[in-house]
Amino acid sequence: MNDQGKGFDLARLLEERGAERYDLHTRHLNHQLPRMLHTLGFDKVYERAEGAYFWDAEGNDYLDMLAGFGVMGLGRHHPVVRRALHDVLDASLADLTRFDCQPLPGLLAEKLLAHSPHLDRVFFGNSGTEAVETALKFARYATGKPRILYCDHAFHGLTTGSLSVNGEKGFRDGFAPLLPDTAITLGDLEALRRELRRGDVAGLVVEPIQGKGVHASPPGFLREAQELLHRHKAVLIVDEVQTGLGRTGDFYAYQHEAGVEPDLLCVAKALSGGYVPVGATLGKDWIFKRVYSSMDRVLVHSASFGSNAQAMAAGLAVLAVMEEEETVLNARRTGDLLRERLAALVGRYELLHEVRGRGLMIGIEFGRPSSLKLRSRWAMLQAARKGLFAQMVVVPLLQKHRILTQVSGDHLEVIKLIPPLVIGEPEVDRFVAAFTAVMDDAHSGGGLVWDFGRTLVKQAVANR
Repeated sequence: MNDQGKGFDLARLLEERGAERYDLHTRHLNHQLPRMLHTLGFDKVYERAEGAYFWDAEGNDYLDMLAGFGVMGLGRHHPVVRRALHDVLDASLADLTRFDCQPLPGLLAEKLLAHSPHLDRVFFGNSGTEAVETALKFARYATGKPRILYCDHAFHGLTTGSLSVNGEKGFRDGFAPLLPDTAITLGDLEALRRELRRGDVAGLVVEPIQGKGVHASPPGFLREAQELLHRHKAVLIVDEVQTGLGRTGDFYAYQHEAGVEPDLLCVAKALSGGYVPVGATLGKDWIFKRVYSSMDRVLVHSASFGSNAQAMAAGLAVLAVMEEEETVLNARRTGDLLRERLAALVGRYELLHEVRGRGLMIGIEFGRPSSLKLRSRWAMLQAARKGLFAQMVVVPLLQKHRILTQVSGDHLEVIKLIPPLVIGEPEVDRFVAAFTAVMDDAHSGGGLVWDFGRTLVKQAVANR
């Protein structure tokens, strides 16, 4: 190794300028992010992280029930993944020459395909949205048809192709024209039949459990949809970017339903180990062979940083850890425990409507209370902006109990829990105790929850 680059000292740079983090974002990046964080009181300064926890400069710990939107499946800085990245950097591999075949992509593809034995080949990109873009392109080319069906309230990414199958109007507004598409309701087989009869459908892209709102596909829907699609020479694309790699208590969420074998499968997020972005599109042999039909088409779909050594090493390490530490089993057991403990509170709190989900992907939905006092406050919030009550719960969970969570989607009264898959009973106890305290506060008619609610109402009215 040479001595070049000694003039750059990352530790010193962070020490000297780390305190400017919010100002730097305001001046040079998305200026609305720090504004939003300041408004919510989420403008914390985290100094370090490990596993399912962050620590601030005062040494206070924060429980992470968000996992970086699902990226941190193994928690932060897992030692095995970290060591694999050190090893691959120290190996000085001839990476990304583009005119050779490195071993790591083939080894990671082999490992991934072992969990979906009906699929044959893998394309590696750099993110979940790239994995979806790849699936959309492959489906259209392989079938010779232009139109992709998707579901209301779906989220598949924010690049132009994946945005075309995004079921949330707020994300799509102002970015038209997009790809030809049609939304159907999750579980509506008659709508699927109607669209397929038009003869121009390449495929249906679907999340087995929708991230927005945490809504599972109805029992039998994926299997029957698959049969209908194949009858009309269209393909089933399953988006497991968030639900895959153990999140729902099985390796893939579609595996909860017998007989489902998607033609194309999208994964990303947790495959990265939280370090190096990676996305993967798994597919059937006939689809890949149609896309890459000749040597002239060898680069017809590619990614400059796809299959890079660091990403492949991270992915291989993640799968090895999952097997050795039985991560999927832990997600199932801990998820069942957390969901059962939370569901037991539904009858106790009139503002708590439902607890649902699978494994460690749990939705907590709030609804209109029955008592007059709470009903009037609920109506005030709904008039200002739907979704404010869920935000009112998320804020004290962080500010008072040091637990990071998220509202499941815009205008939704749902909190989504997608913690690292390594949490156990102590973390379940901590979350349930904190959530119970916040619910007690909300139902008392005063306290931090409703004080912050007034702030949110003023902010919502001002933004109209």
